[in-house]
Amino acid sequence: MQFEVWAPQADRMTLHREGATHAMERDPERPGWWTADAEATDGTRYGFAVDDGPVRPDPRSRRQPDGPDGLSAVVDHGRYAWRVPWAGRGLPGAVLYELHVGTYTPEGTLDAAAERLGHLAELGVTHVELMPLCPFPGTHGWGYEGVSLWAVHEPYGGPEALKRFVDAAHALGLGVVLDVVHNHLGPSGNYLPVFGPYFTERHHTPWGAAVNLDAPGSDEVRAYLLGSALAWLRDYRLDGLRLDAVHALRDTRACHFLEELSTAVDAFGAEVGRPLFLIAESDLNDPRLVTPRAEGGIGLHAQWNDDIHHTLHTTLTGESQGYYADFARAGLAGLAKTLTGGYFHDGTYSSFRGRSHGRPLDRTRVSAHRLLGYTQTHDQVGNRAQGDRLSATLSPGLLACAAALTLTGPFTPMLFMGEEWAAGTPWQFFTDHTDPELAEAVRRGRRREFAEHGWAEEDVPDPQDPATRDRSCLDWSEPSVEPHARMLAWYRDLIALRRTHADLSDPDLSDVKVAYDEETRWFGFRRGDVRVALNLGKEPAAIPLGTAQARILAAWDPVDPPGPDGLLTLPAESCVVLTVP
Repeated sequence: MQFEVWAPQADRMTLHREGATHAMERDPERPGWWTADAEATDGTRYGFAVDDGPVRPDPRSRRQPDGPDGLSAVVDHGRYAWRVPWAGRGLPGAVLYELHVGTYTPEGTLDAAAERLGHLAELGVTHVELMPLCPFPGTHGWGYEGVSLWAVHEPYGGPEALKRFVDAAHALGLGVVLDVVHNHLGPSGNYLPVFGPYFTERHHTPWGAAVNLDAPGSDEVRAYLLGSALAWLRDYRLDGLRLDAVHALRDTRACHFLEELSTAVDAFGAEVGRPLFLIAESDLNDPRLVTPRAEGGIGLHAQWNDDIHHTLHTTLTGESQGYYADFARAGLAGLAKTLTGGYFHDGTYSSFRGRSHGRPLDRTRVSAHRLLGYTQTHDQVGNRAQGDRLSATLSPGLLACAAALTLTGPFTPMLFMGEEWAAGTPWQFFTDHTDPELAEAVRRGRRREFAEHGWAEEDVPDPQDPATRDRSCLDWSEPSVEPHARMLAWYRDLIALRRTHADLSDPDLSDVKVAYDEETRWFGFRRGDVRVALNLGKEPAAIPLGTAQARILAAWDPVDPPGPDGLLTLPAESCVVLTVP
């Protein structure tokens, strides 16, 4: 087997393999690359030493059996016998479900999560979006401080477990999307700088020096990230990738890294005959991100749209602090703008940023399916001081309204695990750093951050306390008991309507019509022949539907069809979906 590593600044490179040492030679065809031939099979442990320094894991390691600091292991991907032929499942018409492997079940493994996939198939979602799986210190964590961008966290089960999970999902007709982090690596176990200029001081991000996408040596760094992305899609038969915080990918080159990535993924999808897609997390509100390359855009296939979340959240909760301020002031008009225009900030002034923000989205050209809509995510729940879900403060009726807005709106819906039954468990920020100094720094930083917003330190959960993770695990006894069972049935009904009524999967934003009353707090919108009416107020509301000929498709509370005058009387904190013949 040939071992290879990119180390352009090294004078000597050594391969350490199962107790044996092999001098590596420069590759005459590829500047900066070193190679060595040595016997190896699946599971063989190895590492590299730069200039006779400590032995470090392979930057392209496919497996880290002993964690980020241990030796790498060879993975023979050809050993796994895939059980399920899979033609792929594209993004248009999708309903996504964000899932964290470590808390989806108490066991916190991919195999345990796979045993619960039947729940998702019955729910009606189309894709599971896994939070990051790359190795990180300890056992439990969110995954956004991972290293070894080609490997699977060993406590989750490692590479074979991910393949079993994907096979099980595909057997149920579920696509699988993986959240990948290209904008930074974790502070612990990150040995990339030992090997080469993977980072640059030319740009800085919230995590420190930026990943090197445009400085000297960046060709190989970009190839490293591209290779990792394609490896997930190829070796694990994934259907798409979610790209974390792409606004932190600092790149001044003529062809942005994201454009290069989208080009490579589209080409690979054409090669294997499967629809593959990339979903960006971005706070730029720039439609060029999801505009096809042929039309001058970057060519990503979709993006998370926090403006949708913020308008829904402030409408439902009344919260107005920090970045919620502009959305709260706008009231239902803000919800109407976002539901019909995609972005709330589309060149308007953002008081949180102290400047204008965003760019208008052309509703006639940008398909609504390219924007993901949601009321809860790991970020928006877990980054609250106590990790409280909407179910901790909202009535069941308002939670039902949130579901109706998400699942019947024009955007690609995404749910956060447990949301579908109004889970009573929080989802808190937790870590398992093995470095005591880093653990204490994270603990102090978390408490200091929320102390600035008025929280007492003792009320902010300790991220390093194992109980914080344990509290965040879903309670699988809840879906079968009230009030959770009723909410789960409501989510199933709404997802089924989205599947059976073409108007609810129509991606034409320009065809969405809205009406609302700020004083009585009712809100309604029309999508083709489907009408959705919500009463967010605490008193019954008379909503002018505009027609007496309407049939109820789904209702949270018992409700009569509109009268001869076209008025629909809707109970307080309730919602209904209707169709007009």
